[in-house]
Amino acid sequence: MIRTLLKPLSFIPAILLMVMIYQFSAQPADVSSQLSYKVSYKIVETADNIFETNLDYWQMDNWAVRINGVTRKLAHMTEYFALAVAVSFPLYVYGVHGIWLMLLAGIICVGFAAGDEYHQSFIAGRGPSVRDVGIDSFGVFWGIILVRIIGWTGRKTIFRPRKKKVKVKKVKQYNKNYQYNNFEDEDDLPPYQPGGAYPPYQGQPPYSEWPPYQQQPYPGQPPYPEQPPYPNQPPYQQQPYPNQVLMNRCLIPMKFMIMTSLIPMYIQTTIRNLSL
Repeated sequence: MIRTLLKPLSFIPAILLMVMIYQFSAQPADVSSQLSYKVSYKIVETADNIFETNLDYWQMDNWAVRINGVTRKLAHMTEYFALAVAVSFPLYVYGVHGIWLMLLAGIICVGFAAGDEYHQSFIAGRGPSVRDVGIDSFGVFWGIILVRIIGWTGRKTIFRPRKKKVKVKKVKQYNKNYQYNNFEDEDDLPPYQPGGAYPPYQGQPPYSEWPPYQQQPYPGQPPYPEQPPYPNQPPYQQQPYPNQVLMNRCLIPMKFMIMTSLIPMYIQTTIRNLSL
């Protein structure tokens, strides 16, 4: 019951990510470029501290401007990678697996990416880009693949489906004192002993040896008389079919034609052998 109530809440991360992406797309061009420049400058500064290159301010500024475009595209792909993961997990929980998961999650995420690019056409200094939709779709693809790998691994290891318990049928048996004994299976029952292990059915006499069955004649009818032996008949003589005479007449010309066609071949083969 609790799990059924909590299932719809699994779509909340996907909804929050969609709102965040929409807010980023609603920013004007200069605000968005300034934000991506700050992220690029932070990346260059972190790399300078790690590798200890001791770059000057103008050098770090130059590198930040160079990688600004790459940073924006990587941000696009990362956003939609996270969105694909957030959309695919709830669908997987609801039992959508395999190719249907890729189709449904892909349609939702790529459709949202196309709608977001169309939304940017109403923002000052920005416009729709088919290239950005392709980059977003690339991130969506790998997000869905990640969910499929995690889901398949979990089903094979941690979240393996439980085996259904088979209910064992209990069989009741009478003993000699007419008391019940419980057995787990019918194969555990001892062999039946006439007149001993089982009590008689109510209203019926106990088991006893019956005489061999003898068929009695129907009342009011004489016994069935024996049939006389089958009278002797002459042996069966197969008669020709009505069309057999006509068939033989048709076969004679055919045989003649076949023989006449074989004669030249025989003569030609003989002459060839003699010439050799």
